[in-house]
Amino acid sequence: SENITIQTNKKSPRIILALCWSLTVLALSQPEWLGDAIDIPTEGREMMIAVDLSGSMQIEDMSLHGSTVNRLDMLKEVLGNFIERRIGDRLGLILFADDAYMQTPMTFDRETVKQMLDESELGLVGRKTAIGDAIALAVKRFDAKQKSNKILLLLTDGQNTAGKITPEQALELAIAKDVTIYSIGIGADVMLQQSLFGTRRVNPSSELDEKTLTKLAQQTGGKYFRAKDSEGMELIYSLLDQLEPIEQDQQQMRPLTALFYWPLSLALLLSVGYLLAINLFPFI
Repeated sequence: SENITIQTNKKSPRIILALCWSLTVLALSQPEWLGDAIDIPTEGREMMIAVDLSGSMQIEDMSLHGSTVNRLDMLKEVLGNFIERRIGDRLGLILFADDAYMQTPMTFDRETVKQMLDESELGLVGRKTAIGDAIALAVKRFDAKQKSNKILLLLTDGQNTAGKITPEQALELAIAKDVTIYSIGIGADVMLQQSLFGTRRVNPSSELDEKTLTKLAQQTGGKYFRAKDSEGMELIYSLLDQLEPIEQDQQQMRPLTALFYWPLSLALLLSVGYLLAINLFPFI
């Protein structure tokens, strides 16, 4: 029995040493895990989104999830979902009223674009509607790329009442720079309004300049849409996904994950454990 114990004691360090050596050699071979293929965003499509923040966007003639909300709140909800779907597109955000401002330059970061849209407030840039300035700013901020699809998504509920550039002048710039405009006119046709004489039906979209919005779209190869409610807006964005589909020929990559630290850590634990064991239990 004593001889067996002595032989076991002699073999134990050899086995542990061989195991630690094997694990170290395995770690030095740099093992890696090849992950599933993922898409790399391409730079073949650019979409600038211009959102109207004029005073009329506060009119509560839109329904959303069973509640009546103003036009901007509805737009934030539905447009936010559209932004999340545009994987692979470079997006930018312009806010306009009295003037047009670049809120978010072109970026692949859709979360930031959506956040900037959510944080926009009525009255932030005035009360009027500078459609021409918004188009001109969008055209100016597109990158000069020959193979880029330059798309402007223009959302408004009124007509041009401010700005230094008229929609007609901005249209010439868009045509010259090969920018396609998809315009969306926002607002219901009928709204019930309370007065001293009772309830009456009014048209809250009487100021909407559909003629100009249609011209802007058609002459740049785009299309004009009318959004009278949130369901209509969602349908428009679905159609836009078909008209301007996300690039399908994206490049792919398979991420590599290093695994060397697993055998290396195990070898370290075995060696430390053995040293502790022979110091605490010398009879092993």
